[in-house]
Amino acid sequence: MRARTLFAALVGVMAAGSAAAADPIADFYKGKTFAILVGQEPGTGFDIYSRALARHLTRYIPGNPSVVVQNMPGASGVNAFNWLYNIAPKDGTLMGTASQNVVVEPLFGNQSAKYDATKFIWIGNMEQSASVCGIAADTGVTKFDELLQKEIVVGATGPTGPIGQAARALNGIVGTKFKIIYGYKGTASVKLAFQKGEVKGICGLPWSTVKAFWKDVLDAGQFKPIIQLSASPLAELGKIAHVNDYVKSDEQRQIVDLIFGQLVLGRIYATPPGVPADRIAALRKAFMATLADKEFRADATKTRIDITPATGEQVEALIKRFYAIPPAIVERAKKTVDAKR
Repeated sequence: MRARTLFAALVGVMAAGSAAAADPIADFYKGKTFAILVGQEPGTGFDIYSRALARHLTRYIPGNPSVVVQNMPGASGVNAFNWLYNIAPKDGTLMGTASQNVVVEPLFGNQSAKYDATKFIWIGNMEQSASVCGIAADTGVTKFDELLQKEIVVGATGPTGPIGQAARALNGIVGTKFKIIYGYKGTASVKLAFQKGEVKGICGLPWSTVKAFWKDVLDAGQFKPIIQLSASPLAELGKIAHVNDYVKSDEQRQIVDLIFGQLVLGRIYATPPGVPADRIAALRKAFMATLADKEFRADATKTRIDITPATGEQVEALIKRFYAIPPAIVERAKKTVDAKR
């Protein structure tokens, strides 16, 4: 009887060990490197968010792979997402992030965006964003209405970038007089130009980025948020004007919803289509578990980044909603942000 009991216990231990060894997800990721591709330059909000995520994500991916951040700036994230869609390995060893405009570039007819945004596999969103236009205090402008008459020079990346598109949208919809200077690598470069006096403002800058990485010029009173650009006003921005205050028709409201409503896709992450479903499920679970982790939250607070997560399924549903918008409204929104205007 004792021998049978010992034998049964030994069989149980062996079975448990075999079950643990047979975890295909952990077996796949063990010893590998998982990459987070950032479509913006180092030092931007997208880079800082991704590096905070990378410091903690490894604990929640089965097999605990090393996690690294790689930057591929260019065309405001379009270059990175082209690579992610067409060239990147489809094995679950990487995911990419870029400004939310990468989602609508194909919708707006950007021929350089060689991907279908609805076919990416969305892992989740770290922050549902709202953005602002901000100007230098020495412009003498005290309220947004003055920008309907006075020209202000603002910095931007490329024509497809959200900060350039935001300024063009306000020029086209509201009637501002922003003069847009393109060619900066990212918001960090625009900030340097702002501090040197080369430009006097920026549009489409996420409020979380202002609080974290423009905090010095904000606290010094040198940078003044002048209008909110988001689906709805932020309570913490108080009485600062909101773009909806200047919408004059239902058509304009739909255009504003398409151009600025996408800001809720603040820090989205995607993998290429074709990644095995079980690895996608593991990555989505690891992503959300990381964002709920106490150590990560403490790190986020220290880094001064806001965390308002959304699941991959929620991101996917929102993107599908954008692509269901009537073509006539999309065409009008496209003309509004057209760099040739």
